[in-house]
This record gives sequence, C-alpha cells and structure tokens, in this order.
Amino acid sequence: MRVLGVDPGLTRCGLGVVDSLPGRRARLVHVSVARSDPALDVDQRLLLIERALEECLEEHAPDTVAVERVFAQHNVSTVMGTAQVAGLAMVAAARRRIPVALHTPSEVKAAVTGSGRADKAQVQTMVARLLGLSEVPRPADAADALALAICHLWRPAGALGAPQREPGGLTTAQRQWAAAEQAARRRA
Repeated sequence: MRVLGVDPGLTRCGLGVVDSLPGRRARLVHVSVARSDPALDVDQRLLLIERALEECLEEHAPDTVAVERVFAQHNVSTVMGTAQVAGLAMVAAARRRIPVALHTPSEVKAAVTGSGRADKAQVQTMVARLLGLSEVPRPADAADALALAICHLWRPAGALGAPQREPGGLTTAQRQWAAAEQAARRRA
C-alpha cells in the first residue's frame, strides 16, 4: 500500500509518501513541504497549496490519503487555515476516488512512538529510524506528514470509507495504468 500523509498548514503543508513493506516496515517514496507566502491573499495561498497537492497525487499515485484531523486551538486563524488545507487534500483525493483517512495527533504519536504523548523530537527521531533515514526530516511539517503516512499503514482505522472505485469499475486504460504502476513499485 502507498499512503500520502498530509500535515495541513496554510504556510507550510507537509507531504509525505510511504510504501508498506513486508514485516511491518515502510519505505520513503517522497517528502516535501508546500509553502505559501503569508503576504498573499488567502485564496492565492490555497491555490499554491492545492497545486502542490495535485502534483504530489499525480506523481506518486497513492492508494490512500491520510490527513491530520483538525482539532480546536486557541488561535482561530491558525485552525481555519489548517482546516481549509485539510479540506483541499480531501477534495483532491475524492476527485481521484482515493480513500481518505483522518488521524488525530495523539493517534499518530502512539502509532509511531508507542506513546500518544510523545513530543515532536521523539516523533521525528522515530520517523527517521523507521524509514532508515540518516537524518531527521526537516522542517517538522515534513516529518509530521511521514508520521501520518506511517500511522495509516499501521493503524488504518480512521478511513472515511472504503475505496470509492471498484476494481471492475475502471476503464481498460485505467486498469493497464494501475497494473503498470504496481509493477513499477515492485521493481523499485
């Protein structure tokens, strides 16, 4: 399974793609951070993030998108931007009929570190260790996106629904494309 983890944020949106491997292991496929300038109008900032999400979905063709569940904070403007970007990720996935899962920060921490109260440094260290990376992914948004993807590989609860596209519902070209992508993943 290939999972795109999205750590939503209006200034920095972490994007991390991870493949599952046998024996409860994971492999890094891609990690990046989509950025938008706070000096721009909100609609233009959302457009920049949306383009990066679309490019990531097109390039990496995940089987599932895991998004951090937005929770209440004291800073209303921060939670609004986060919720808007989470919505973009869900719509982009839905447009492609890719299932979406929402995971809370404590679920992600527990899946990656064993403790739902782990701090950011512990999560980042475990992400690097689990993916066999020599360095902790930076900035923190990148590590958080990878942690979301790993969490979904190991704790798939949180899915908003079963895959929305039945295998028999694909066109011949879509089936051939999917088979080619799966074969390429196996060779990689």
